[in-house]
Amino acid sequence: MSESESLRKVAKGTAVAFFGLLVFIILEFVARIIIIRNTTQSEYGAFCIGIVILNFFAVAACLGLQGGAPRCIAYFRGRGDDRRVSAVIRSTLKLSVLASLLCSLLLFLSADFLTALFHFQPQETAVLRAFALAVPFFVAIEILAPVFMGFDRVQERVYFREVLMNVLKVSFVAGAVLLGCSLLGLVCAYVFSIVVASVAFAFYAVKKLPLKCATAEAVPATVTKGLLRFSLPLLVTYVLGVAVLQTATLMLGYFKTTAVVGLYNAAHAVAVLITVFIISLAFIYIPIASQLYSRGLMNEIRRNYAVLTKWVFSAAFPSSLFLFLFPKPVLNVLFGSAYESASLALQILALGFFFTFFLGPNAATLVVVGRTKLNMLDDLVGAVTNLSLNALLIPVFGIVGAAVATAISLAALTLLKSVQIYRIHKIHPFATNYLKPVVIYCVLVSVVYAVVNIFWSDRVTFGILIVLSFLFLVMYGLSILITKSFEREDEIILEEVERILGVDASRIKSMLRRFL
Repeated sequence: MSESESLRKVAKGTAVAFFGLLVFIILEFVARIIIIRNTTQSEYGAFCIGIVILNFFAVAACLGLQGGAPRCIAYFRGRGDDRRVSAVIRSTLKLSVLASLLCSLLLFLSADFLTALFHFQPQETAVLRAFALAVPFFVAIEILAPVFMGFDRVQERVYFREVLMNVLKVSFVAGAVLLGCSLLGLVCAYVFSIVVASVAFAFYAVKKLPLKCATAEAVPATVTKGLLRFSLPLLVTYVLGVAVLQTATLMLGYFKTTAVVGLYNAAHAVAVLITVFIISLAFIYIPIASQLYSRGLMNEIRRNYAVLTKWVFSAAFPSSLFLFLFPKPVLNVLFGSAYESASLALQILALGFFFTFFLGPNAATLVVVGRTKLNMLDDLVGAVTNLSLNALLIPVFGIVGAAVATAISLAALTLLKSVQIYRIHKIHPFATNYLKPVVIYCVLVSVVYAVVNIFWSDRVTFGILIVLSFLFLVMYGLSILITKSFEREDEIILEEVERILGVDASRIKSMLRRFL
C-alpha cells in the first residue's frame, strides 16, 4: 500500500465516519432537546445518570473487543490469514453476547441501590431497569460496527449506529411526547430505538460477515486467547475513558441533586460536539495504521498522523473557539434560558476538549503499535486524577468544579499520551504548516467578536449564531490560504472528499495548487 493510497483510504473512511457522526450528533441532540423541553431539570438529570450507567455497563460488557477485534482482523488481513480473521469474528460475538447478558442482569438487580445512591425519586427506579434491558442490544451495535471496521468498512457503523438508531430515537421519543408520556415513557421510547436498530444490524451482519470458514478446529482457542490478551487491557482503557468523561455526572448526582446533573449535562453535551472530528479519524485510522505497522512502514504512519491531525484541527478549532466565545447564546437557543447558568462550565469544557484534537489520535496510535497496557495505565492516571479533582471541587464549586476537573484531566491525559508516542516512535502532529494559520485566524476572530459585542452584546439570536458559525469556518479557510499552508497531501484528501460528495472541485484545486 503506497503512501498516497493509504492516505486516500484513510481520507475516505474519515469523511464517511465524519458525516455519519455529524448525523449522529444532530439527531442525538434533537432527541435530547425533545426530552429537555418536555421534562423538568431534575428528570433530565435522572435521564443523564441513567445514560451514563448504561454506558458503563455496556463498555464493561464489550470486554475491550470494540478495539481489539478491528485491530486483530486488520492485522491478520494484512498477512492474508483469512482463517484467523473468521475465528476472531466468531470469538468476538460469543464473548460479547455472554458478557452483555450478565451485565444486563447485574444492572437490573442493582437498580434500587443505584437510585438511592444518586438521589432519584422512588418511582424513577424503573428508569434504570429500562436501561438495563437495553444493555445486550446496545453492546450488539457497539461490537458489530468495529468488526466491520476491521475490513476498512465504516459505512455499516454509519448506517446502523449513527443514522438508523438515531432516526428511530427522534421518531420514538417525539411519538412518546405526542402521546403525553412521562419520563419513563420517554426512556422506554429511547431504549426501543436501540433494540430495533440492533436487531436490524444483526440480520445484516449474519449475511455479510465471513463466519462459516472458521470451524471448531480452526484455531478458535488460540485466537480467543490472543484476542482477549490484546482486548482486556483495552477494556480497562475504555472503562477509564468513560470515567474521565462521565464521572462528573455521577459525582454531581451523589454530592448534589439530579437538577444540578441536568444543568451540567446541557453544557457537557454541547462541548462533546467538538470530539466528533477526532473520533471520526480514529475509527478508520486504527485498522489502516495497523496494516502499515504490520509491514514496518513507520514513516508513512508519521506522515499520515501529521496530515490528518492538521485536517481535524482545521475543522474542530473554529467550533471550539465559537463555543468558548458565545456559550450563553448557544445554551439559550438550544435548551432555554434556564440553562444559561451553565455557560462558564461550557467555556471550561470547550478548553478541555480542545486538547483531544489538538495533539491528534495519540490513544489510537498507542493501540496500533501494541502499547495497550501503557494506554491502560495512562487512562488509569487520568481517571484517578478526574475522580480526585471531582471529589475535591464539586462539593465547593458545583458544576464549575466538575467542568474544571474534566478539563484538567483531559488535557493532562492527552499530553501524557502524546509525549509517549513521540518518545517511542517520534510520532507528532507538528508539521510545518500546522499552526501557521492560527495567528491570522485569531486576529480575524478578535475583530468579529469585538463587533458582535459592540452591536449585539447579549442579544445574539439564533440567526446571528448561524451566521457567526459559518463565518468562523470561512475565516479559518482564508487563514490557510493567506499563510499558504496547503500541501500536496491536503490535495489528496480534498480529492477523496470531492469523489465521495460527487462534486467537481477542479477550479478550487487549481487555485489551491498555487499554494503548494
